[in-house]
Amino acid sequence: MGNFIKPFIIVILILNSVVMLAQQKTISRKELLKTVINQKVKTTEIQEITLVPGLEVPKHLHPCPVVGIIKSGEAVFQIEGQPKIILHEGDAFYEPKNVKILHFDNASAEKPLVFTAIYLKEGNEENIKLLK
Repeated sequence: MGNFIKPFIIVILILNSVVMLAQQKTISRKELLKTVINQKVKTTEIQEITLVPGLEVPKHLHPCPVVGIIKSGEAVFQIEGQPKIILHEGDAFYEPKNVKILHFDNASAEKPLVFTAIYLKEGNEENIKLLK
């Protein structure tokens, strides 16, 4: 009986390795964003937001940190004190708590900008505060 168990275990281990290799080929991971939030998150609110072509969003801030990803289109993005950048489809972004966002504009005059925003809340903070 002992002669049967060793080959059986070896076959099981080989099959397990084959399954793991097959899974590695079907699942891939790409890090999009890694950032320190520096607060306790009690709730989240997730929104899909669409900006019409050419829309320039007013300067604003968020009373809670916001992370997100561009679903389609391109955004002109600028946090106060940082350079203006273009976010493309698939790019992730982070808007820190209580920091001025100078630009989060639709870069296209023809296509809408669609993105997912995840608001990381400690309490009952508003999602956005428009600045004058």
